[in-house]
Amino acid sequence: MAPSRGMQPLPRTLLQTLTTHKGAVHVVRYAKGSAKYILTGGQDRSVRLWNPLLGTEIKVYTGHGYEVLSITVAHDNTKFGSSGGDRAVFLWDVASGNIIRRFSGHIGKINAVEFNDDASVLASGSFDATVRLWDVRSQNRQAIQTLDEARDAIQSIYVGGTYIMTGSVDGHVRTYDLRKGELRADYLGHLEDPVTSLVPTQDSQTVLAATLDSHIRLMDLTNGKMLNDFTAHSNDAYRCRATFGHGEATVVCGDEKGQVWTWDLLDAKPLNPNPPPKVHEKMITWVECHPTEANQIVTASGDGTVKVWTQ
Repeated sequence: MAPSRGMQPLPRTLLQTLTTHKGAVHVVRYAKGSAKYILTGGQDRSVRLWNPLLGTEIKVYTGHGYEVLSITVAHDNTKFGSSGGDRAVFLWDVASGNIIRRFSGHIGKINAVEFNDDASVLASGSFDATVRLWDVRSQNRQAIQTLDEARDAIQSIYVGGTYIMTGSVDGHVRTYDLRKGELRADYLGHLEDPVTSLVPTQDSQTVLAATLDSHIRLMDLTNGKMLNDFTAHSNDAYRCRATFGHGEATVVCGDEKGQVWTWDLLDAKPLNPNPPPKVHEKMITWVECHPTEANQIVTASGDGTVKVWTQ
């Protein structure tokens, strides 16, 4: 398990409410590095770039014909990828707002998209139960590899330096070791509860997996053993992404009642009032902690808003 790097209180002072999306906001992602900006995607088929501290909308990216479900940002912040109901992955130039490439091949909506470390490969996971890998630098329109071991929709992907991890509605977390050419499948739960989000620790030793049985499990990536189980929140119908708090000392997740929960990583005890206050009118779809600052998080919700929180 990753060592605790010092407990930090969860930011709970509302700084900004971002309201220009029409309909549910499905995803919010910080830019890389010092992260002065965020990208949001939602039901209204748009991706929007914001300065979260000022609450100002900088640019709107249009081109999707259906809802936007996932966003991934390149390491240098010059490009981002997005996906959703279109059955195609969109690659965008941040500055110009132009679509650089469209990657097509899936036969269902695309729930998850992620870059590798140097943004040379884009991975997409679909309702069609496959993960496809796309070479961003090549003009080849075909996927360079298709992973088809899942028995149901792919809901989450993580691309590490030497491995790819997927979470599926079939209740499995699958880890593809790219160096050894091996696959390990870990089954979570007892009723094939869908795995809706995956977030590994920085050292790639453990992974946080959220499932639609109101559980978030900390798993050992080397052997698939469960190290901790975080409960008390309500999550049995919608994707509510779980993540690590600052320094990986806590676990943070929104729930379907519009509440934000936080737990101690080591003993899995809730650190907030039980229950915590309701901060959104509908379910919280996504929580993202600032990559370097301890005093900022953002939450996205089915109520059409994104909220920016500080200490």
